[in-house]
Amino acid sequence: MKALYYVGFLLGSAACLPVPVFAQDGQSATPPQPNERVDGDIIVTAQRREQSILKVPLAITAASGDQLESKGITNSNQLSNTVPSLQINSAYGDSQPNFTLRGIGVANEYNSNQASPVGVYVNDVYLASRTAQGMGLYDLDRVEVLRGPQGTLFGRNTTGGAINFITKTPTLSGNNGYAQAGYGNFDTWSAQGAIETTMVEDQLGVRIAGHYEKGDGKIKNVFPGQPDPNSVDTLSGRATIRIKPDETGLDIKITAYAGRNRGTQEAVIGPASAKAGLGFFQVNENHIGLNKSSGAGVSANIAYEISSALKFISITSYDASKQAFVNGSDGSPDDFLDTVFASKYRQFTTENRLNYSGDSLNLVTGIFYGHDTIETDNSFDIGGALGPGVNGGFFQHYKQTRKSYAAFAQSDYNITDKLVMTIGLRYTADRGRYDDGYAYLYAGNVGGPRTPLATTVPCPGAPGTCAYDPSLRYAIKGRNNALTGRAALSYTFDSGLLLYASYNRGYRSGAFNGGGYTSAAGITYIRPEQVNAYEAGMKGRFLDNRLTVSAAGFYYDYKNQQVQDLRPGPIGFLVNAPKSQAYGGELETVFRIMPGLNINATVGYLRTKYKELTLQGTDLSGNELPFAPKLTLQGGFDLTLARIADGDIVLSPNVSYYSKQYYSPYNNINAIGTTQMNSELQQGSFAKVNAALAWNHDTVTLRAWVNNLTNEKTYSYALDLRGAGFPFNYLVPAAPRTYGGSVKVSF
Repeated sequence: MKALYYVGFLLGSAACLPVPVFAQDGQSATPPQPNERVDGDIIVTAQRREQSILKVPLAITAASGDQLESKGITNSNQLSNTVPSLQINSAYGDSQPNFTLRGIGVANEYNSNQASPVGVYVNDVYLASRTAQGMGLYDLDRVEVLRGPQGTLFGRNTTGGAINFITKTPTLSGNNGYAQAGYGNFDTWSAQGAIETTMVEDQLGVRIAGHYEKGDGKIKNVFPGQPDPNSVDTLSGRATIRIKPDETGLDIKITAYAGRNRGTQEAVIGPASAKAGLGFFQVNENHIGLNKSSGAGVSANIAYEISSALKFISITSYDASKQAFVNGSDGSPDDFLDTVFASKYRQFTTENRLNYSGDSLNLVTGIFYGHDTIETDNSFDIGGALGPGVNGGFFQHYKQTRKSYAAFAQSDYNITDKLVMTIGLRYTADRGRYDDGYAYLYAGNVGGPRTPLATTVPCPGAPGTCAYDPSLRYAIKGRNNALTGRAALSYTFDSGLLLYASYNRGYRSGAFNGGGYTSAAGITYIRPEQVNAYEAGMKGRFLDNRLTVSAAGFYYDYKNQQVQDLRPGPIGFLVNAPKSQAYGGELETVFRIMPGLNINATVGYLRTKYKELTLQGTDLSGNELPFAPKLTLQGGFDLTLARIADGDIVLSPNVSYYSKQYYSPYNNINAIGTTQMNSELQQGSFAKVNAALAWNHDTVTLRAWVNNLTNEKTYSYALDLRGAGFPFNYLVPAAPRTYGGSVKVSF
């Protein structure tokens, strides 16, 4: 109830605020955002062509880079603060996020080889590596979050939806840029900037941007001599060249980027013996490791205007990244569980499409090819579990290769000048290989030399029963094909109000079990996921265009969600949940009450249920899907308090509320014959308040901010380990209160 009070108080207080100061020209003192027209219309490319967000018959949330910054969102992991029905959780802090939209996510799967069912894109380039998806947000034009299956224009692995980050590119007009520096608690320094220069007006330009942040751990570690977890140390850069030769119809954008992260691991709440006497934001861990990751890539976006009605677009990219997450995973001064998750990624994608725009027909058609590989070396030190005084663990290696081929087409046909019919189809062929797989049991201390004892993969018997043989390898193949599509009707009234109804089918490709290291029995290729989604919605403006409203209701028939079945041994099986369902609705509003005062609010309502699911021999039918709170609320306002020295003082508080959510398909049920305590694997309802106060001048912005103002104590992730025989679960606390300030100079 306290959380709901925060939401009501914040929005209610906005209505009672004093009349804001007006700019001298009678217009709002707050200028429109870069991706908005003067009337506040946001332009998106959710259907692979530029459209007003109010004309797209999809549930979309879009925000500019400046809007994200005003809400304290500086990392992709924080997007849930502004998008209804979106949850973002991670077993590895800011790295390898798990995106869940309307209840569809990776569930309790934590292995790096799995594809997210919420597709993540940067400038329309699909990122297969989930580690690459935990990016810092800088120099963005906007982000678009598409809720619901996007299996036609975006393709596979979008059963939950798609998130597209669009970076700023050269405008080919003049020179500009900015430099920003900031400081916050936990001795956190940050800097970012961009510079853009035009060599040939309207034809050739370059934009270069960079970001740096370094700070101490946000959770206190009381173990002597060990660092604090949850520190940040990141550096990244991006350069884009745009070439638009005069009168040729060509528009070429080539972008290259590189970055790395070196922060300490996420905090882990340990067993009761280690938690005794500690505060919520404290741990007692004898091995704090680093979450190291790095990546680099290049992409080319080539657009050729064949005629005024026909355009050819080719987007090709190559990306490489790697991770080495070294974690004390037991949250204690004892060596119960210490892990190293190390992987190298490579991916190549190319998409070529034609866009046709006519009087009554808009058509997008194309072909896609993607190829990605991941090579993994994981280790699991399990202390004295091998016997009294005998330390050791398991080592695992494998290489996974995936290839995807697709052809697609989607048309919007104007039946009348107000009624539009949308039809889309996509055929996808996926091929996968799991190669060079082996694992073995070893003796040795954490971080010390290892002595192999027994081969566990491949091994037909129980773990530890096969003699060590370094030449043994395990390999399997997998393949599946899918036909996905979209059908929709939309009607636009004279007032501009849009009503739509749609059917969408989404698809997530089959998967190999990356969690099989104690036995080959669990290393299989399981069936792909499928979602049949039904949605109806409306979008429009009211009250002389001062109130913008978007609403949607949906029902999902969800088949074969891919979940982990962790059994004593420990042996991990990747299995399919045969049938699930989800339904609910969302409401997004922006109310421009008067010049200098805007209120925004979103509501998400969600109900989920496993109709068929059995894990560890336990029937979980009727349980809720993980990471799926029934209610999410966000609300805030931007108020211009005063005008001082030709600059506006703008207050921007916002609050996010989440009802109770489970982190495991088990919910509160414990499997018979196990030591599970699955009631630990949930987070009760809570609200978090963020706020910012800024002075906005034409060229200078001074900003003070605070996140988690009330210092709420919440978990961001939890995983069942008791079911595998460990005396604790894996619980990750979210960050405490953070605050700071920054100065930004534009030129």
